[in-house]
Amino acid sequence: MTLTYHTPLSPAQQVVAGVDPVQPLAMADRVRFSELDILNHVNNKVYLEWFERLRVRYSQEWGISNYGKSGVNPRIVIRSGNIRYHQEMRMDEDYVATCGCRAFRTSSYTLGQQIWSGGTLRATFDCVLVLLQPDGSGRFPIPDEIRARFIAVDGATQEG
Repeated sequence: MTLTYHTPLSPAQQVVAGVDPVQPLAMADRVRFSELDILNHVNNKVYLEWFERLRVRYSQEWGISNYGKSGVNPRIVIRSGNIRYHQEMRMDEDYVATCGCRAFRTSSYTLGQQIWSGGTLRATFDCVLVLLQPDGSGRFPIPDEIRARFIAVDGATQEG
């Protein structure tokens, strides 16, 4: 199967790419020369860029924020994050970045993100995101329709 880059992958495409288990949002791309470090493997900071790119798309697709295009958009900030590198990646490797909500509260949610290549988990990033009012004055509650989507699509649980 040829991966389609920069387009959400169907569950069937994720299975063929070796993503296990299938995730709510997944997109493919290929390692570029500019992403390599002096050791000729993907620089550690690049994984964070890949995760961010998919997190922004996730926020748009799920209706959390359209990043100022119209309406009221919350500020989305990372409260904490933990990255784990499992195996290095090299030039021209195809990879799939995944994203899904694991749990949520009133104005924050936990995302689990992964990078897969050749059916092997290469890196993970777990982060807690907080929604703030557009002017930063306080918390922005997660709308009910987003909470429902977290549960129905992502299989997330509501905490305290």
